[in-house]
Amino acid sequence: MKTLLQAAAALASGATTSQALTAHCLTRARADETSAFLTLDEAGALAAARASDERRARGGALGPLDGVPLSLKDNILTEGVVTTAGSRMLEGFVPPYDATVTARLKAAGAVLLGKTNLDEFGMGSSTEGSAFQKTRNPLDPSRTPGGSSGGSAASVAARLCFGSLGTDTGGSVRQPAAFTGLVGLKPTWGRVSRAGVVAYASSLDQVGPLAHTVEDAAALLSAIEGYDAADATSAQHPRTDLSSLKAGVEGLRVGLPKEYLVEGMDGEVAAGVRAAAETLKARGAVVREVSLPHTRFALAAYYVIAPCEASSNLGRYDGVRYGHRAQGARTLSALYEQSRAEGFGPEVKRRIMLGTFALSAGYADAYYRKAQQVRGLIRRDFDEAFAQVDVLLSATSPVLPWRLGEKLSDPLAMYLMDVLTLSCNLAGLPGLSLPCGRAVGGLPVGAQLLGRPFDEATVLRAAYALEQALGLDFAPVGGA
Repeated sequence: MKTLLQAAAALASGATTSQALTAHCLTRARADETSAFLTLDEAGALAAARASDERRARGGALGPLDGVPLSLKDNILTEGVVTTAGSRMLEGFVPPYDATVTARLKAAGAVLLGKTNLDEFGMGSSTEGSAFQKTRNPLDPSRTPGGSSGGSAASVAARLCFGSLGTDTGGSVRQPAAFTGLVGLKPTWGRVSRAGVVAYASSLDQVGPLAHTVEDAAALLSAIEGYDAADATSAQHPRTDLSSLKAGVEGLRVGLPKEYLVEGMDGEVAAGVRAAAETLKARGAVVREVSLPHTRFALAAYYVIAPCEASSNLGRYDGVRYGHRAQGARTLSALYEQSRAEGFGPEVKRRIMLGTFALSAGYADAYYRKAQQVRGLIRRDFDEAFAQVDVLLSATSPVLPWRLGEKLSDPLAMYLMDVLTLSCNLAGLPGLSLPCGRAVGGLPVGAQLLGRPFDEATVLRAAYALEQALGLDFAPVGGA
């Protein structure tokens, strides 16, 4: 079995047990060469598996996730299990409580194997920015799995577990999904609670699932979505109605944003998206070109807003309350300076400095306020586009997975890799990436579907129809 729902069916039929599945996944994870996990909670996972098997023996299974092994990105709090956000600043930090999404997975009976690697505090696009290790793409170990949720993507793609949760601030669930041949869903901002998630940019961050299939991603979304009083930004909105998931795309209006055919896009990526559009059209969808004219400003706006919010959020790491504390500082200001200098990596420092500058006296109006005005224009572009179409289709990434180390010396080149995903976060929309083709050498090409706020149902319906039509499957090197 490979998919989450296949594992769930096997558990329900008695063909296997959660303890057997969990032991198998832990054995694979211990032998893993992609460096997907930072921490394995073997004792906790096996205890959860035993409890699941006991529930099933009594006829009291909690639902489809009960007993299924999953993983969590290491910026999602887990009571009693180290949570580092990929940073020396939080090395050895053991949270005293669970994030809401963690608690909801546990309430659904899921078995949490451990915590996966990420770019430090979610700041990166390749998972090479972790303070602890670099994660490799299971489909080609010489290449990146994407980021910042690269560890979560690798853990699923390498078949170490059946699904994972990552976080998406500017594409950090969707881009790794595209690079590893998975489905990655970024829900509408506010759909899923951020309580207990280590903050990077609060108005952009969103927890989302990574899985092998659209149905698996939908099952994970169902488990974690919903209002949470512990999150002041949580939306009181009806849950996603998945009854139309398999209804097809007859009459669905699909928009192709002309601004998303960016200069320098890999030819095989462009061909994959064109093929996806033709596939949807052949199944009854109406495909037309649309315009999002302010897209050209999105990258600049994002890299003002996100660093500004990071500068504010990461101010809490001062060496006093929790996190790394420098030794030998003689004054409070020296303690702050030394603790942050030792605890934060170069990319985090770069973004904190950018954000602090953009928020400083005399510059906030010129940079931060202007970026927020552009954000409003980008939202308006989407509103106008969705008056004409039901979903938007584009590439997820303009390029195929690059080789490890290839872009580390050029941060701006790395930032450009998010050009097709970050507008979704600026506008707070739902977005999904799924495989739409193969490039030379078998690397996956990812297609992105964007929808109206809180219309995950239509995005998932379009994605399911495309997935079924294409029938693509990707196996890690060496098989599994």
